Amino acid sequence: MDLLSRRDAIGQVLRVGCGALTALATRGPEARARDEEQFGGVDPVSPSPDPRFPKPPTWETTLEEIAPNVYAYIQAGGPGRDNASVANAGIVVGDKGVAVIDTLTAPMHAAAFIAAVRRVTDKPFTHVYLTHHHADHINGTQYFDGADVISHPYCRDEIAKLASAGGPAFWPKRAGWADGTEPRRIVVPTTTVDGKMTHAFGSTMVELLPMVPAHTYGDVVVHLPQHGVLFAGDIAFFYVAPWCQNAHPSKWIDVCGTIDRMNVKTIVAGHGPLGGKAELADMRDYLVLLRTEARKRYDAKMTAGAAAADIRMGKYDNWIGPERIVLDVQRFYSEFAGTLTSDVDVAGIRRATEEYNTARNAR
Repeated sequence: MDLLSRRDAIGQVLRVGCGALTALATRGPEARARDEEQFGGVDPVSPSPDPRFPKPPTWETTLEEIAPNVYAYIQAGGPGRDNASVANAGIVVGDKGVAVIDTLTAPMHAAAFIAAVRRVTDKPFTHVYLTHHHADHINGTQYFDGADVISHPYCRDEIAKLASAGGPAFWPKRAGWADGTEPRRIVVPTTTVDGKMTHAFGSTMVELLPMVPAHTYGDVVVHLPQHGVLFAGDIAFFYVAPWCQNAHPSKWIDVCGTIDRMNVKTIVAGHGPLGGKAELADMRDYLVLLRTEARKRYDAKMTAGAAAADIRMGKYDNWIGPERIVLDVQRFYSEFAGTLTSDVDVAGIRRATEEYNTARNAR
């Protein structure tokens, strides 16, 4: 199998942002160009919405207090909004400082987040918790100087490879992302956690819990047990199709079950509005349904791309990024074949996307 090296894969993530979200049926030229990179150089055909089901809701950017001294930073999204690679984040305010959960995609995103935080506290940023290594969650870390940056060891290794690979000295100019004058620096985590770690922020107890593999092979969730709050990173996508580019899909399903058994009421997803266990179960059911449908077609010797074109997902066809089914089926096929690794199979994604487009266009 022609697998992209981890270093090259992370370089690609920097360019386009892993977890890119494509607005339903409204992808413009920039979104299509980005998708061509995410899908191995091919622009995937968008599945048609299913008229039997409603569209998902639309939500706005907000910093919302979800428990005492705990805030979720939810970025705008929904049908008709190209919020590509715009992830959520959060903070926990302690007596002496602030813990940040994920740092967003680009300089302007990080600046807007920090400005929102400064409206509720002027305490210094002392800790940064990274839920995983994808660019839309780690690129803004350079703007939290002095903080102890904490991640899973796999996450740290992947970010270290990206940092050592070099790159442009400045963030590329892009409307709403960067003006092109911001120096670029990739910050490697200073501390790693491969088992439960607990921090006290004033009266708030913060648990860092690795849950691997799932969306990646280095996922960490941030659990606040006394408040029933979980910052799930990209283990949770609400009203947004899950992104399995370098996931272990079946283990991801199992991790959703683990969370369902936890003391959790409020879940901050990596992408999508605030939710809870019901919304996580809804996303899990996407993966369960897709695994069942993909397995039928794998056993019938259909190619991954043809299978993706043949499968209809009902209400999930109306979620944000429905064309992501190509990546997700391709990843399940690797799992079924016993060839799954933590690397991104760019050649396999490209081949599946070409097959998918051919099958879709033939209809």
